[in-house]
Amino acid sequence: MAYRLVRGCPKPDEFPELRERLDTGEIEQMNPFGRAMTKSLNNARFDPDTGEAVWVEEDYYTPPLAMEREVLGQYFDDLVVVEENVRETEGWERIEKYPPLWDEIAGEA
Repeated sequence: MAYRLVRGCPKPDEFPELRERLDTGEIEQMNPFGRAMTKSLNNARFDPDTGEAVWVEEDYYTPPLAMEREVLGQYFDDLVVVEENVRETEGWERIEKYPPLWDEIAGEA
């Protein structure tokens, strides 16, 4: 499996819609990437030094995030794949020091 370490600048005004789409399972039902994207976004972190969301995304396509960008671009600006091939657990361990993204976004609302 291929995992990418991803960063993007959240669009806070769009996050209520994203939260609803995650909660209703709409994104999870998107094939072939919905389940992985739902898991990643639900567990995303917030880097307070940069103001970016950061997460590990399961992705098998070239270029990275080729399919996912259509959805992710609605909710994040400046999406960047920081590392194209990261072990999933290692990637999450590297960002576990950051607060959960959803706690930060809720605090801004």
